[in-house]
Amino acid sequence: MKPIVIVGSYNTSETIRVSRLPRPGETIMGSGYSKGPGGKGSNQAVAARRLDGEARFIGCVGKDKNGDEAFSLWESESVAVEGVRRVARHTGTALIVVEEDTGVNIITIAPGANLDLSPADIVESRKTVAGCGVVLAQLEIPVETAVAATRVGREEGALVILNPAPAMPASELDLTRVDVVTPNEQEFVLLSGTDSLEAGSASLLKRGPRTVIVTLGEGGAYVATEKRSYRVPAPRVRSVDETGAGDAFNGALAVALSKGEEMEEAVRFANVAGALTVTKEEVIPALPRLEEVEALRRSAVLSWPPP
Repeated sequence: MKPIVIVGSYNTSETIRVSRLPRPGETIMGSGYSKGPGGKGSNQAVAARRLDGEARFIGCVGKDKNGDEAFSLWESESVAVEGVRRVARHTGTALIVVEEDTGVNIITIAPGANLDLSPADIVESRKTVAGCGVVLAQLEIPVETAVAATRVGREEGALVILNPAPAMPASELDLTRVDVVTPNEQEFVLLSGTDSLEAGSASLLKRGPRTVIVTLGEGGAYVATEKRSYRVPAPRVRSVDETGAGDAFNGALAVALSKGEEMEEAVRFANVAGALTVTKEEVIPALPRLEEVEALRRSAVLSWPPP
């Protein structure tokens, strides 16, 4: 299995749990608070490493306590961080509100140091990318930097995955060097301009990707290529906190594809990782390890919803 390079964000995440999500202008008293490491890029790197992938992270953090904590996390998780640069701006911060009964969340982000990750950083990290099997990028960094990651990944012969989160219209995003694009339902609508999985996927495929994977939460995932489209179900679980499920999915997908698994089986593996993540609170504590994913993948035969 070749290494996986993740280009993206690190954020310190602060989470408040509430009985229900507040309406605009409304104040809701929370029932719990936690602070910990986050950011889509870092989360996906940790997710990949816990699933036995060799994860290399490229990003930026501040010269502050939160930046120190980022390096402590990566050291404890054995994520390679030669491509991480420390800058004067504050480390990125995410504020998360989670509804207790459903696990549904709302998230706001102050990107801070993530905005300093530039295309030049990607070019300078080419040695980190060289020889890798997969390059995985998201959009909590400048768009031009994510695009540079897809370009360098393609030039180095890697399979390129773009997780287009946070969402943006396709007109603002160059998908020509992307092999696999992985929006969730909301991101898919904004990216494709339609809520039709068939029509929207066909539109996105014309922009360059060879595969479109739309993550559908408990509905599993919809996969489309020029030749075929199909759904891959997810196991039924009790959702406690949806935060980080997409990151677990993308990290797991990168690992499976780096091992050479066929796409349908790779998506099934990623669905299990995502499902396990929603069964626990917060993100890093919830990201599953390989033995957990394999155990659920073996035992969940009767709990999969019908295709």
